[in-house]
Amino acid sequence: MPVSENFNLLNEFNILRIVCGAFFIPHIYAKVFVPEALGFFVAAKFRPPATWMYVAMTIETVLAIGLIFGIYTSYIAWVAAIHMAVAGAAVYRVTGGKWLWNIGGYEYCVFWSICCVVVAMHG
Repeated sequence: MPVSENFNLLNEFNILRIVCGAFFIPHIYAKVFVPEALGFFVAAKFRPPATWMYVAMTIETVLAIGLIFGIYTSYIAWVAAIHMAVAGAAVYRVTGGKWLWNIGGYEYCVFWSICCVVVAMHG
């Protein structure tokens, strides 16, 4: 399949794949430029927090590139689903089990993880 077909927006799967990858970009940005991002890793009891934050940022960068450009899509999407499940577990731990995303809950992580599973299955 030609690379240009990965960006055919008439294919709804491509839209989902690209959006799943693009949603990582603000999270990568926050880990670099928002000092409070480290506070989440402290609150989630990741030790050492800075190391885990940079590990997460590196993983998210690889996932974003892979999903946006359609590189090893199925494998990358499975890793993204697992990554988001771990993130959801961390959010659950920090918020004490809040579900709704608009009050800091893990709903968003679950939705994103499910979307990545759909991408992986289609892959």
